[in-house]
Amino acid sequence: MERVVGTVVRGLRCPIINEGDKIDEIATSTLLRAAEVEGFKIEDRDILTITESIVARAQGNYATIDNIAKDINEKFGDDTIGVIFPILSRNRFAICLRGIAKGAKKIVLMLSYPSDEVGNHLVDIEELDEKGINPWSDVLTEADFRKHFGYKKHRFTGIDYVDYYKSLIEEYGVECEVIFSNNPKTILDYTKNVLTCDIHTRFRTKKILKNNGGEKIYSLDDILSKSIDGSGYNADYGLLGSNKSTEESVKLFPRDSQALVERIQASIKEKTGKTVEVMVYGDGAFKDPVGKIWELADPVVSPGYTKGLDGTPNEVKLKYLADNNFADLRGEELQNAISEYIKNKEDDLVGAMEAQGTTPRRLTDLIGSLSDLTSGSGDKGTPMIYIKGYFDNYTK
Repeated sequence: MERVVGTVVRGLRCPIINEGDKIDEIATSTLLRAAEVEGFKIEDRDILTITESIVARAQGNYATIDNIAKDINEKFGDDTIGVIFPILSRNRFAICLRGIAKGAKKIVLMLSYPSDEVGNHLVDIEELDEKGINPWSDVLTEADFRKHFGYKKHRFTGIDYVDYYKSLIEEYGVECEVIFSNNPKTILDYTKNVLTCDIHTRFRTKKILKNNGGEKIYSLDDILSKSIDGSGYNADYGLLGSNKSTEESVKLFPRDSQALVERIQASIKEKTGKTVEVMVYGDGAFKDPVGKIWELADPVVSPGYTKGLDGTPNEVKLKYLADNNFADLRGEELQNAISEYIKNKEDDLVGAMEAQGTTPRRLTDLIGSLSDLTSGSGDKGTPMIYIKGYFDNYTK
């Protein structure tokens, strides 16, 4: 029978995960149960993805503001700390900032503008144009910002993040000065000791600071990169990828994800004889066209994935073939010609006109976006995603 369905994506429901649960066993049993109930086959090159949140929960990978404060104080002592380029998020950064403040004596908070790294806006760029302000060269004090723009509430949260972040710092009796700049070197006019809180540009930022006289220079992946008083930690990412758990604690990005996905793959293979690719996913790396928010507050989309998910797609554009290579063909003759072309395509299509317009992103980033959009961040209750037919093409 002719196959009429390509890729199929299913959100899988599993038990609520708690600390100490064996996530590898739960993942395998959840998949087997879903296949039995829903009547689908488990096949080679299917994909099982698992949200990083439940992996970290099972690991008990949590830390408190006191753990964060102790690490900050051990690194900076009584020095004034420049806290620069944080994202504007109650979920992602507010609790981290409380811990940073609790371990500090004075903080100079430097915010990027008109938006943070992932697109949360403090002010519309059109307003900068109206005021004649150049965000790439102009440094604003808090008084300057208020004079030009007043109090600005975030369109989704209703929060004035300047006030909010300043209040979190001052809650601990810590002096706080707020400035606005997109140049990392600006902070060195205030202090030589800096915690840079950007995510994907952190390596460049640290290099600039160190090359221009910075002394104690750290980024968020240096904080809680080891356990503090028995806390959770992440040797690779520290506080990057953390989320608010309670008003006093954060859930960290999961550890040892690579070993986990390989165990799950082996377990599924043992029980079904099939090689299913497995990955842990976080934010999906897509941009909201309305709010302009870039959905990638995690340091990577996937901290662990099996080897079959390495690389990028190697695809040709069907409409290009139909409009160009085989423009004179129709119907079954066209289908056969395109199928034959796909079967014999080159292993590396980089630069080929037939591949133009295909997505050059890594497989893990594409699949992570697909998974994140499927599971959502609310109450769907499907923290595992099962994908069939992802690696199929027109010929299969």
